[in-house]
Amino acid sequence: MPAPHDEIDSVTEATAVEIDDAAAAAKRAKIEGIVRVVIMFLMPLALVGMMIWGYMGAMHSPTPRDMPLVVSGQDAGAFATALKHADGDAVDITTESDPGSARQQVIDRDAAGAVVIDGKNATLFTAKAAGASQSTVVTTLVTPVAVAQGITLATEDLVPLPSSDSAGLGAMFMTTAIVMAGYLPLSFMLSNSPHLLRLRRFLPLLVGWGVLIAGVIALITCPILHVVPAGDLLPVMGVAMLGVVAIGMVQLFLTRIFGAMATLLAMLLLMVLGMPSSNLSISIYTAPPFYDVFHSFLPLPAIGEALRSVLYFGGDGAGKHLMVLGIGGVAGLVLTLLADWRKRHKSASATVRVSIPSLRGASQPDTPFWRYTALLFFPLAMVTMMVTAMLGAMHSPTPKDMPVAVVAASEQQGQAVADGLSKQMPGMFDISVIGSADDARAQVADRDIVGAFVLPSAENPQGTVLTNQAASNSAAQVVDQIFTQVAQAQDMSVDTDDVAPLPDRDSMGTVTMYIAMGWLMAGFMVIIVGANAAPASRPLPKLLPIVGVYSGFMSAAVLLIAGPITGSIEGGHGWELWATGSIAIFCVAMFATVFERLVGMLAIIPVIGILMFLGVPASSGAMSVYMEAPFFRAIHDVIPMGAAVEAARSILYFAGDTLGSTLLTLAAWGVISLIVVAIIDRIKPVRTTAEMVEVPHPALGSAYVPAEEAGDVETEPVDESPIR
Repeated sequence: MPAPHDEIDSVTEATAVEIDDAAAAAKRAKIEGIVRVVIMFLMPLALVGMMIWGYMGAMHSPTPRDMPLVVSGQDAGAFATALKHADGDAVDITTESDPGSARQQVIDRDAAGAVVIDGKNATLFTAKAAGASQSTVVTTLVTPVAVAQGITLATEDLVPLPSSDSAGLGAMFMTTAIVMAGYLPLSFMLSNSPHLLRLRRFLPLLVGWGVLIAGVIALITCPILHVVPAGDLLPVMGVAMLGVVAIGMVQLFLTRIFGAMATLLAMLLLMVLGMPSSNLSISIYTAPPFYDVFHSFLPLPAIGEALRSVLYFGGDGAGKHLMVLGIGGVAGLVLTLLADWRKRHKSASATVRVSIPSLRGASQPDTPFWRYTALLFFPLAMVTMMVTAMLGAMHSPTPKDMPVAVVAASEQQGQAVADGLSKQMPGMFDISVIGSADDARAQVADRDIVGAFVLPSAENPQGTVLTNQAASNSAAQVVDQIFTQVAQAQDMSVDTDDVAPLPDRDSMGTVTMYIAMGWLMAGFMVIIVGANAAPASRPLPKLLPIVGVYSGFMSAAVLLIAGPITGSIEGGHGWELWATGSIAIFCVAMFATVFERLVGMLAIIPVIGILMFLGVPASSGAMSVYMEAPFFRAIHDVIPMGAAVEAARSILYFAGDTLGSTLLTLAAWGVISLIVVAIIDRIKPVRTTAEMVEVPHPALGSAYVPAEEAGDVETEPVDESPIR
């Protein structure tokens, strides 16, 4: 019989062990909590950092290099030499004896432009359908050289864009939608329904999904928006289906290898590198040289160029791009088969974790109906919003009630000119009459009006077009072009005076939009990532300080990318941009929290829909709101993206003149959202844990063996069928 003190010692030792175990468990839980919060910072940093660096770095100041030009006709060699001397790095000049062959090279897109010389006259041939910005760059390169040579230059567009797609954005936005449809579903399948990624199940689902997306794009772009002619509908649908299937197969392989991290890799390859190298948003000859390589094999350029060939060039040249997609899809299938074969022979007990059992944010895992409905609805809604909102807003930019002014020596003269212009261009401009050029210049500088036309007077016999490029590059171009044409039609000498020209580092005027996109993306990403990676952070008392620190951190990251890394902004605005970005990120995070509380991961749909798909057209960042539907002009001053773009623009180019009002707009969204979140939390309990279930790895299929049984069945034959 043990002594009493021995029993006491045993109890003491057991208690000590329990205390040590509890302390160790508490320490592990604390470390895990810290790691999860760190993930809340790092995942958005990676996603937002890649997107903003990729877009801003490549497209903030497109510079021509090796632009292929052909010169033909009399003294072609001399003109070609003059072009090289003007800017040898910008052009790649060849001469052609046959003017017809030179023109054909432009139509075949082997050359960006062709100059045919005929004595003291010349014609510059371009194809705007090959890239609207590319045609502009070519004209900018050739015109000064022609003037210096005493040559009268005419221009001719060999392949003009259709009136229904006058900006040439149809191919770009359809391509973006197709790419999204290809990779978005897989990340949610892996986290919610990994059994659907078994190859035997995935292949028919992917083909059916491709057909559905092709049908949705066809429905929106043909009978609704009239961007795609009825005769091109089937080829466009074919490109869309092939693009979705090819990207889906490659993404399946990447998911097999990298798991959930495949989404990051997909965004890098498909969007961050794909869009600048696509030859859609900017000419490939104005992007940094290393994008040439990506243009030849990435799916986004292949889809974009194939759609461009179908829409504008009768299908000529589409074959090689379709081949890229076909090879990519087959390669994805073969590599997936090999990866699955290796997984089955390496571990028959491998599992994956269902980390999001309910995409709707329900407390219990979804039933099959809700699970599959949510899986279908999420990517379908994203694709539909991309094509409907973005393409619908910007596919055919035309001035609509754009506020401009006429300045004349007398009010009667000015009103007569204004009435004449309104009659010639009904609905395009809202024309007022201003008494002095100084007043007009002040109103243009204050962005009260977009531009002004100063008529010649006794003091100044030359007309002047006043513009404000920093306020809106697209609006400034329209005002300059139209008023210059009006003056030339009257044999009037005219000059352009830009009251706020854009710097070379932001030659397209899109830096403010990319900065604002960085702020807004950072704001909603922390909530989406945190809700699943760190659910313990969801209660407001914990969430608010985390988001506060995060907002300052991510604002500094965006500032670092825009400044030292890409050189898109100059110094001197750091504190204002950092503080404004911090406020914007925090307020957007609160807005995203409202929807995350209500519908879980599906919050991405309304949040991105409002912030991006409505916000980008309404922001005047990419295109003036006076060139879009009136709806976008109406929401410009109240939507977060509009406020963020105007805040960045005001800081960078207008000494912060409207910063106060934009900050009030952002603050209103943040405060109202915070109040709504507090109300929701009083009604609906806040989930602070994540139920995660281990399920068989989709590569194993019927070959899966539970780990506890693996030792008993190691000698059993494994089904060698390659497709599971």
